[in-house]
Amino acid sequence: MFMEREFRAQIVRAGKTNKELANHLGIDESTLYRKIKAGGNFTREEINKMIIFLNIEKPEDIFFAQ
Repeated sequence: MFMEREFRAQIVRAGKTNKELANHLGIDESTLYRKIKAGGNFTREEINKMIIFLNIEKPEDIFFAQ
């Protein structure tokens, strides 16, 4: 299960914006928004990039929560 609230909090903690994250992933900001709203419908490559870019220490708590 994707934890949207925790994901959004991580973006803020990392001092990044949705636009910066979308640019880093090589997608449009509206596409990022749709992926978030679709329950975290991200590819493995996108998840790996976000873990590094946002300095996510426990990705399982965001992307693979139970």
